[in-house]
Order: sequence, then C-alpha cells, then structure tokens
Amino acid sequence: MRVLIVEDEPLLAEAVRNGLRLEAIAADIAGDGNTALELLSLNAYDLAILDRDIPGPNGDEIAHRIVSSGSGLPILMLTAADRIDDKAAGFELGADDYLTKPFEFRELVLRIRALYRRRAQVRPPVSEIAGLRLDPFRREVFRDGHYVALTRKQFAVLEILVAANGGVVSAEELLAKAWDENTDPFTNAVRITISALRKRLGEPGLIETVPGVGYRIAVPQDAAEAGGHA
Repeated sequence: MRVLIVEDEPLLAEAVRNGLRLEAIAADIAGDGNTALELLSLNAYDLAILDRDIPGPNGDEIAHRIVSSGSGLPILMLTAADRIDDKAAGFELGADDYLTKPFEFRELVLRIRALYRRRAQVRPPVSEIAGLRLDPFRREVFRDGHYVALTRKQFAVLEILVAANGGVVSAEELLAKAWDENTDPFTNAVRITISALRKRLGEPGLIETVPGVGYRIAVPQDAAEAGGHA
C-alpha cells in the first residue's frame, strides 16, 4: 500500500511516515497544496491523509480535486479542527474519514487499513494462485498449506505480484508501490527482496524473472488467461 501524507508540520509528517513504514505502508509527504497536486498527478496512491490547513491550495481544494477526478481515492482528513461543523464540512467535501489531532498512531493505522479494505471490497479478501494463499488483512501467506513467514517488505512485494495474477510486474512498478519516493531509483532493493522472497517460498520456484521486463508468479498459462478474463 502507498499513501500520500499532506501535512505542513514536518516533524509530524516524518513521524507518521516512519511509523507507517514499520507497518509495511509506503508513504510520500507533501508539505503544501501544490506539491500534493504534483505528487497526485505522478503517482498512484491507495489513500490520501489530508490536513485541511496547508499552504497553497488548501486541504479543502485538494479534496475537491481528488473527488472531481473520479479516481475514487479515499481521503482521511487529519486536522486540529474538531468541531462538529468542521467535521461535517470535511465529509461534505468528500472525505471518507476524519481524525483530529492529537491522535493515537495505532488508531490512524486502523483507520487507514479500514479505508483500504473498503476500497478493495470488489476483490476477494484472500488471493490464491499456484498453491499460494495470501491474506492481505491478516498478513498471512501459506504455500501448499504451510505457513510462510515473511518480512513486511517481502509481503508487500508478494502482494503486488499475486494481484497481477500471473502478469508481469516491472521492477519500477514494484519500487513505486512497495517503497516511497525517497528510494534511489537505481537501488538493488527490488532484486534483493525478490531473491530473499524466493528463498522463503522454497522450491519449486514460484517467482519467474522475465528478462528485461520484470517478475511474475509462475502459473499455468490457461489459469493466467482465465484470470485475465474474469
């Protein structure tokens, strides 16, 4: 999962991003409205954490543009304005949830996951492919009925590959979705994570490398085609 934090308090924004990383949630930070709009135009996010009181186009304008775009991007308003009228105004702008400052970080994570789960309800909550069973909300992986212990980053990468249902996912796409914008684009992080993931999943190998293109879960061709027409 990748989220955008729109917050003009640098210490708070960094604290939230660092905490989300420990939850295997990649996050980018925008300290003002113009930066937020630029990042939204460049990246595919799963959720926006939006402070209403920011420089440039304010949070209300950002929320309006997100809703008007038709992207369906969930919006979690994170603000010090705690009056019922303020909350009502936020929901009227299209916010999906509202959390006032100060807040408990654990509550923020629970709300993020709830919004992500709500958006993902059109997909099966548990994915199964090539003997692999992945539950994104319990954060559990089983291969042929045997539990596979994964690190947060390994799980995030595997989740993306499984969602592709046998399709090829480029290293650039994995980097964009499982890491954040501060990651060096020339890093070997994807290759190293894939290598470790293969070892955790065991033999026979499940993750194929498509030279010059990317990676995919090895599935029978007819299964992959059937999944593509579902």
